[in-house]
Amino acid sequence: MQQHAEREISTPVSLCDSKGNLNPAAIGFARQPIIDSNLTGHFMRKKKWNYWCVYGEDILFSATISHLDYAAVCFVYFLDYETQRFFEKTITIPLGQRINMPSKVLETVKFSNNDMSIQLLHMQGETHMTVTISDFDGELLHADLHIEHPKNDDSLNVVIPWNRQLFQHTAKHHTLPTSGFVKIGEKRYTFNPEESFAVLDYGRGVWPRSAHWNWAMASQKVGDQRIGLNFGGKWTDGTGMTENAIFVDGRMTKIHEDVLFEYDQNDFMKPWRIRTKFSKDVDLTFTPFFKRVAKTDARLVTSSVHQLVGYFNGVLNLEDGSSLAITQMLGSSEEHLAKW
Repeated sequence: MQQHAEREISTPVSLCDSKGNLNPAAIGFARQPIIDSNLTGHFMRKKKWNYWCVYGEDILFSATISHLDYAAVCFVYFLDYETQRFFEKTITIPLGQRINMPSKVLETVKFSNNDMSIQLLHMQGETHMTVTISDFDGELLHADLHIEHPKNDDSLNVVIPWNRQLFQHTAKHHTLPTSGFVKIGEKRYTFNPEESFAVLDYGRGVWPRSAHWNWAMASQKVGDQRIGLNFGGKWTDGTGMTENAIFVDGRMTKIHEDVLFEYDQNDFMKPWRIRTKFSKDVDLTFTPFFKRVAKTDARLVTSSVHQLVGYFNGVLNLEDGSSLAITQMLGSSEEHLAKW
């Protein structure tokens, strides 16, 4: 048994109709960011985020601007692989009125107050990320990163339909070469575009009150190839669409099947198995070495994230019929439960 092939979109399309409901013509996936997230209405139910994760040679660095309609949440974290020094800073802005979340995947997003500044400036095929935090684990953090969007690369841009009122446009852009630096106190980490790659997770949609998802991803040089992995589970199951894809040197193999995540919820640090439901197109083991836990417990919002950083091993089948061996590939996998 095999799942049906998903519809591919090749011309620009709007996510919503004039009433703010899902436009049926937007259901599908595109290899370029041509879906416009023209979200309106759905009072207090819209979710918007731009999450960036950069895999450097020494550290993982992440910055996010998100807007949940009733609040904006911005957070920055880093992990030093060797020492496992980790720190995360989160700022919540009730109503988040001054934060503008654009409707296109590759547009400028900014947030700034006295405690944190995140600037994601998009221009001429590049995202220029600058982050400044005066008190980041007691030190000054300043990041200045240039993220390339190679012109001929595919990206994953997909619309997940639960129904006409509940839907999500997600864009996952992988293996984006990154240069620049992150400075924390006196320590400076440099990023070399031959070995450092950014991942963008862009989301715009109207979600159910309760959500549960898994997301596994990696963007690394494997031998002389740029390899990106993106697998999602639970939240897309049964919708006819997936966010599953493999990228090799910018060329995307779209996986049309659901992907199953098998792991121990009592011990997230035990190895995970990630595999396609029917075929052997994806068969990976993920072995964590670090766990990030992020919990929110406000009256309107409860959220629990277990994000693991570790290594993928296994085999993937590509659309040209070849197979790709994955050995000790650095990446992350997570479980997220939300009531929002």
